[in-house]
Amino acid sequence: MSVDHIRNQGRLTFKRDNAFYKELRRRVDDYFRSSDRSPRDCPAMYLKTAIILTAFGGFYSLLVFVAGSWWQALPLAVLLGLAMAAIGFNIEHDGSHHSYSNRAWINRLAAMTMDLIGASSYVWHWKHVVVHHTYVNITGHDADIDISVFGRLTPHQKRFGVHRWQHFYLWPLYGLNVIKWHLYDDFRDVIAGRIGSARMPRPKGWELAGFVGGKALFLTLAFVLPLLVHPLWTVVLFYVLTVGLAGVVVSVVFQLAHCVEEAEFPMPQEHSDSMENAWAVHQVETTVNFARRSKVESWLLGGLNFQIEHHLFPRVCHVHYPAISNLVEQTCRDFGVRYGEHTSFRAGLSSHFRWLRRMGAQTAGGSQLIVAPKHGPLK
Repeated sequence: MSVDHIRNQGRLTFKRDNAFYKELRRRVDDYFRSSDRSPRDCPAMYLKTAIILTAFGGFYSLLVFVAGSWWQALPLAVLLGLAMAAIGFNIEHDGSHHSYSNRAWINRLAAMTMDLIGASSYVWHWKHVVVHHTYVNITGHDADIDISVFGRLTPHQKRFGVHRWQHFYLWPLYGLNVIKWHLYDDFRDVIAGRIGSARMPRPKGWELAGFVGGKALFLTLAFVLPLLVHPLWTVVLFYVLTVGLAGVVVSVVFQLAHCVEEAEFPMPQEHSDSMENAWAVHQVETTVNFARRSKVESWLLGGLNFQIEHHLFPRVCHVHYPAISNLVEQTCRDFGVRYGEHTSFRAGLSSHFRWLRRMGAQTAGGSQLIVAPKHGPLK
C-alpha cells in the first residue's frame, strides 16, 4: 500500500489546494532537466555506501576479533556505533524511500541494511515511510512522536509529573529505546499487526522470512559470534554501549527535525478529520532544517539536516538536497509558507532541549507555544 493511498484513504484528510506543491515540483523537475542529473542512481551515493559498509565491517571485526583490552575496545565500540548510525542515516533511509535507485531490487537491498543494524526494515517501512511521512507531528497518528509515558513531546499529549525532568533524563533513554526496539518492539508490532493507532499488515511469505532472517543475522553478529571469543558480561556490556550510542545519535538527529520550538504540532479541525493545510504545506511547517551550509554534516547525516526537502521529495536521493533546498526555500517565500531552519546542529540541539523543558513544565499548555518567524534562519 502506497503513501498516496494512505493519504487519500486514511482517517485524516488534507486541504486539496496543491498550487504550492505543483509549482515546487515544477521547479525541482526543471533543476534535474537543466542540470542533466538523475534524482537516483547517483555515483556519489554508491561510493558513500562502499565507504560506510567497509568502515562498519572493519570496526566490527577489530572490536570482536582483535581488541584485547578495554582501552582498545572502547574507541572501537564508539566508532562502530557511529557507523551503525551512518548506515541508518544514509543507506537504509534512502533505500526504504526508494530514493537510492530506479531499480526496486537495489532499493530493497539498501533498505535491508536496517536489518543488519538490528531493526526490522519491514516494520520501519510502515512506521516511518507510511505513517510518519503522512501524518508528521499529528498527535495520536504519528508514532515517531509517541514515546508513551516516558516523555511528552507535543502540547497535545498528557503531562505527568516526571516530565518536569525529561529535558535531562530522556537523552540516555533515547539509546535504551533502540535496544528495546531491537529486542521487543519489532516483535510486538508484527504480532499485534499495529504501530501505535495505525494498522500494519503482518508479514507473510518472503516478508516474514526477511523479518526472521534479519533478526537472526543481527543477533548472530551482536551476540553469537562475540560469545565465541568473549565472556557474556563483556558481550552484553559492549552491545549496550555500542547500540546505546547509535540510538542516541539517531534519535537526536530525527528529533531536531520535528520536536523543536519552531515546528508546528497541528491537530484536525474541530469536529472533523480534516487538517487545515494542504499536505505539502503541512510537511514544511511541521519540519525544521539545521546546518544546511555544513558539507561535513550533510555527508555524515545522509542529508537529514535537510528534512524539509526530504519530506517533500522522499524519492530524491539525499545527495541532491543541498542544491534543491534553495529552490524549496524560495518557493516557500513566494507562497508565504514558513521555511524553518537552525543555522547549526548546536542551535537545533538547544531548541530541542528547550522544547523538552517547556513540554515538561507544569505550565505547559495544550497548544503551540512558539510562533516561528515566517522566513529565515533560526539562531
